[in-house]
Amino acid sequence: MAGRGHEEPWPRPKACRVISVANQKGGVGKTTTTVNIAAALAMHGQRVLVVDLDPQGNASTALGMERDAQTRSIYHCLVEDEEIRKLAQPVPDIPNLWCAPATIDLAGAEIELVSLVAREARLKRAFAAYDTSDLDYILIDCPPSLGLLTVNAMVACDEVMIPIQCEYYALEGLGQLLRNVELVKSHLNTGLSISTILLTMYDGRTRLSQQVADEVRSHFGELVLKTLVPRSVRVSEAPSYAQSVMTYDPASTGAVAYLEAAREIAHRAEGVGAD
Repeated sequence: MAGRGHEEPWPRPKACRVISVANQKGGVGKTTTTVNIAAALAMHGQRVLVVDLDPQGNASTALGMERDAQTRSIYHCLVEDEEIRKLAQPVPDIPNLWCAPATIDLAGAEIELVSLVAREARLKRAFAAYDTSDLDYILIDCPPSLGLLTVNAMVACDEVMIPIQCEYYALEGLGQLLRNVELVKSHLNTGLSISTILLTMYDGRTRLSQQVADEVRSHFGELVLKTLVPRSVRVSEAPSYAQSVMTYDPASTGAVAYLEAAREIAHRAEGVGAD
């Protein structure tokens, strides 16, 4: 990866791309995708901010963020109007990558947001106050639900990336996610589009994985990245060492797949969206 990291930098977008990584189904690889795509982009010359909007804080853990009772987190941005710039911490060992961490306080944010003015647009307002000219990507790791936190992410972003696992229940609940994206687009964020679908947990030994991949490709067409992310023990192990797989084991099949997925995202024309 060190060798790859010194390749010619990938093309920068004209303006900062704000991408929510969303799927209300748990265990599909949202956090893993967010962390590793962000790390791969940063290692190839992109300036990336990860916003951890999941109360479990797994993205913060995987990126080596310090989190304790005193940590100022994205909760303080949403509920107390703290500036994101003051919250974002540099990620150890990966230049050009920052993380706005989540803490357990975020678990109560859904309830606290209900009484606030413009509760669906709190994150958008925070981004508006942030000078994003020195960033190329903001990746938002959404919680596995379709509540106010996910709605905030969709109102604040331009694009939605959906990881879909190559398993039997892959498409279960996806219809509801697509309907929610349409609702947000209709009422709160007319510029929102689904730009990317990534197939994860692919097992080439099973016919089922291939069938699911074929079904998703036939339904979503060019939105689906060519790269398939395989099941990988190394990808699962990396967060326990407070690392992404890109630094934990850059030669592993999972790291190579996420590298290729990130390359596709960087080279894709901006605004490839689904209406």
